[in-house]
Amino acid sequence: MVTTGSAQTALSFTDAAFADQIREALDAVEARLLKAVDTDQPLLRQSGSHLINAGGKRFRPMLTLACSHFGDPNSTGLIDASTALELTHLATLYHDDVMDEAELRRGAPSANARWDNSVAILTGDYLFSQAAQIMAELGTEAVRVQAATFARLVRGQINETMPRPEGIDAVEWHLEILSEKTGSLIATCAKFGAWFSGADEATVATAEEFGEIIGVAFQIADDIIDVVSDTSGKTPGTDLVEGVPTLPVLYALAGTDPADARLRELVAGPVSDADLPEALELLRASRALDEAKATLRQYQERARGLAASLPAGPARQALIDICEFMVDRDA
Repeated sequence: MVTTGSAQTALSFTDAAFADQIREALDAVEARLLKAVDTDQPLLRQSGSHLINAGGKRFRPMLTLACSHFGDPNSTGLIDASTALELTHLATLYHDDVMDEAELRRGAPSANARWDNSVAILTGDYLFSQAAQIMAELGTEAVRVQAATFARLVRGQINETMPRPEGIDAVEWHLEILSEKTGSLIATCAKFGAWFSGADEATVATAEEFGEIIGVAFQIADDIIDVVSDTSGKTPGTDLVEGVPTLPVLYALAGTDPADARLRELVAGPVSDADLPEALELLRASRALDEAKATLRQYQERARGLAASLPAGPARQALIDICEFMVDRDA
């Protein structure tokens, strides 16, 4: 059984033989990741392997490998493509931690906390360069798709840091940011899996669309987990304290019910440690949280519909399993 996520809400695949194949391929990706940072520069080797060794869900390469079963999962390039996309993701984490001044990542000190911002930024740059080198071996079209994906990812990150343009709905703006900064890379992961395995064009396009939708769904689930969960491994209310405008908060701020006036006052900016218990209690009981969960279900149903339209087999069931995982993940 392949699992990803916390022990309480672990993703597992229905088909045991399929899960074994994915696990074996993920082991190959893990070895390839470590090879990519095995440089003769001691600090770079240590900092580059820092987040790899810290673990993580490896959801992106897992999705690439799952979608490869729409064609030939033994096709040349799949392990390298999975590795390059995960290196891209890891590189963004180094840069995100600098931007957020984060002290922890995956339960361990972040690279910027362990070393400094310069080391973290340069390590992220190095991982990007390694991903680019691997992509170059996969052909010019792979490089073009990767570059376009990275452009969307950066655009989403920039939009998240700037004020929302006038006249644009806050929820729509937030969902568009999630599509670009999170969904774009996951979409490419699904696309590459189907594409490099030799699946037909329609299957590749549907897998790509599925990846984008499920990527947004995962981020919405994270927004909800920050409010509701005491067992996810993440301290509840972290985003509230940092003033991150998550989907439940945006729905709360858009509300007009006088009964929620205190909630809107609390979440209008970063919530103090002293006010956090009250803010969490009010948000958990609010209509805003129900609206966020309804939006998650809409994305889940869109993803399930896309998965159901793909060719029958263990890969299709795996994508449906991922959709079902959404239900448990935000419970």
